[in-house]
Amino acid sequence: MAAATRKVLGIVLAGGEGKRLMPLTLDRAKPAVPFGGHYRLIDFALSNLMNSGLRQVVVLTQYKSHSLDRHISQLWRMSGMFNSYVASVPAQQRLGKRWYLGSADAILQSLNLVYDEKPDYIVVVGADHVYRMDFEAMLDAHIASGAECTVAAIRQPISLANQFGVIDVNPDAPDTIREFLEKPASPQGLPDSPGEVLASMGNYIFTADALVEAVLADGERTESNHDMGGDIVPYFVEKGTAGVYDMKNNDVPGSTARDRYYWRDVGTIESYFDAHQDLISVLPIFNLYNNEWPIFSRQDNMPPAKFTRDARGTLSTVIDSIVSLGTVISGAHIERSVVGTRAVVDSGAMLTDSIVFDDSCITKGATVRRAILDKNVVVEPGATVGVDPELDRLRGFTVTDTGITVVGKGVHVTRSPTAR
Repeated sequence: MAAATRKVLGIVLAGGEGKRLMPLTLDRAKPAVPFGGHYRLIDFALSNLMNSGLRQVVVLTQYKSHSLDRHISQLWRMSGMFNSYVASVPAQQRLGKRWYLGSADAILQSLNLVYDEKPDYIVVVGADHVYRMDFEAMLDAHIASGAECTVAAIRQPISLANQFGVIDVNPDAPDTIREFLEKPASPQGLPDSPGEVLASMGNYIFTADALVEAVLADGERTESNHDMGGDIVPYFVEKGTAGVYDMKNNDVPGSTARDRYYWRDVGTIESYFDAHQDLISVLPIFNLYNNEWPIFSRQDNMPPAKFTRDARGTLSTVIDSIVSLGTVISGAHIERSVVGTRAVVDSGAMLTDSIVFDDSCITKGATVRRAILDKNVVVEPGATVGVDPELDRLRGFTVTDTGITVVGKGVHVTRSPTAR
């Protein structure tokens, strides 16, 4: 089928609760969590779909979706002239008074969207991964293969296999799936690279009629978890119609050898923190500045970031960091950090190895180290975050096993063992 005539619907699964990202998900869905200064996590999935030429996209939401819905409605507005849209669709309860039981059930309960659009193919993606991917190239491969289901996969060291859903390929036909393994302890390596496995990226392409048939059948199975990776993909594997698309074959315009195959699931505080560190090196592991495949997000009417001396003439120093629009840095030191919009970092403040969300304020002489500050946090003069883990815990902050302190939205951090 020619590219001009094939009809494709994009479905973004954005109902995730994100418990392992608490307290960042206390008041928002996981796909709405800010990332990289002024993006939201969902912007990466939507940008990939838009850059790939997909213009009919629905976003299935459920958990605390207000900020996510607002973000989509304000930013992702498409022209309706050519039936182009990004539409946020809440859980509709079309099959009874119940919420989504899993990602496959989310599609089952939203089949009216498929029936209305009548696509030939359906691209299903998650909303909380950081990566670049050309889905048009994957779609071409899906159509050429004759498969009903194609799973996008990225190569990972075999030692990390127990962290992923792993695709066991048929040695005689390495583009087909022999078995889908959930976090296996000792999988086989790839035929062409015994030290690697193919990890599922949570992105799929289906022939539309086949997906409809699969989710309808899954909905009748009481023993099913109604999960795309755990139930729908094995359904196609059993039929012998499941293929795999190796990310190494995906050549995104403007990508470099360093970031071409970057993909990170930011499902935990540690992985979220590490993904930010990937942004800020001189040669970033993930490059936000690829203008040939941009990551789209909100365009705020704000002044540029400003760097000034303080009242004593002390210079601001900013090293290996990202500072967003509207931020004012006055005689402070910032290193290996990402600072969101409209933040303030005052005289003598020290900010290192940290992530600061919008509208937060680090006041005079305060120290923030290896921490994540949600929106509207105020660190009062002389107060510290991330310096004393026990003090942070006494204040009620989250401190991970690796020593990352997370301060929730709107908290005032004082020098005492209490926070307001």
